[in-house]
Amino acid sequence: MIDLLLWNLMLIPGFAAVGIILGLFYKGIDRRLAARMQARVGPPLRQPFIDVKKLLMKENIVPKNAVAWIFNLMPVVALASSLLLLLYVPLFGISLLGGYGDLIVILYLLIFPSLALVIGGFASSSPYATVGAQREMIAMLSYEFPLAIAIISIAWLMSMSGGMEAAFDIGAVSWANVWTLVGPVGASGLFLLFIVLIFVTTGELGIIPVDAAEAETEIAGGLLVEYSGRNLALFYLASAVKMVVMGSLVIALFLPFDLSAFVLTSGYPVFWMAANGLFFLFKLFVVVFLSSTFIRVALARFRITQVVKVYWGYTTLIALLGLLLVSADVLLRMV
Repeated sequence: MIDLLLWNLMLIPGFAAVGIILGLFYKGIDRRLAARMQARVGPPLRQPFIDVKKLLMKENIVPKNAVAWIFNLMPVVALASSLLLLLYVPLFGISLLGGYGDLIVILYLLIFPSLALVIGGFASSSPYATVGAQREMIAMLSYEFPLAIAIISIAWLMSMSGGMEAAFDIGAVSWANVWTLVGPVGASGLFLLFIVLIFVTTGELGIIPVDAAEAETEIAGGLLVEYSGRNLALFYLASAVKMVVMGSLVIALFLPFDLSAFVLTSGYPVFWMAANGLFFLFKLFVVVFLSSTFIRVALARFRITQVVKVYWGYTTLIALLGLLLVSADVLLRMV
């Protein structure tokens, strides 16, 4: 057990590097696709890497009236918490800390990157950042509720099928494939929960239409208006890693399929692993496209009151309906 933990600790830098590279790469794809969908040329795929490199070379400015140590610490907290989340969710089917946490841990850790943004905004002493921080807190309270309902629905389904010990184990959920545990009614409920989690991902990433906390045209960038240089680069990297985290979470809960039924595995383990790795990247692309590219091109920015209404109203109702359908399916199968 100790040897396995030490081995996992040795792999952490590699996982962090892969998460950052994937996050920046998918940000590049997202920006390029969004531009093409809006009849623009768009930046090159490597643009996020160029942006981070440029920011790391620029001066790191701290506002005169800011609480300097908090202002400088929060970007580090945001990136560190995002990378910690990356170790809990299955990336290419591998979760380094999968045996040391569960869905509840992931649910709590998801708060930290957004909370770091809020605290950093307040610490900057800017009135624009203060407004942005207040909006971000409201948005957090809005999208965390339907996210919790979706996770509880999955956990309840797993507890009825595999026992409480597997209810919140993300590895067990991914391995069990929740779609095989329900009938048509339950599958309808799971599809609704999948849609809910896709839209919650949009909120977690803080992009259009739920980017009221940054809203450049209203509050000049909001939370990040005073950040520059290395600090802004760290927040940008945290956002990129969080995109991979949320995509991997959606894949683990609702898209755990692999190519085992289509790829000849006997005698070709390397080929099988490569095929499944590429398939994981494709699924991650689908999730990023649905939760980021498509939504922000199709919709305009919501007002903060609309963000609350959408998440506490429509999204929560859809999540509750999904929970009821899953519960009804399980009860019908037990009769």
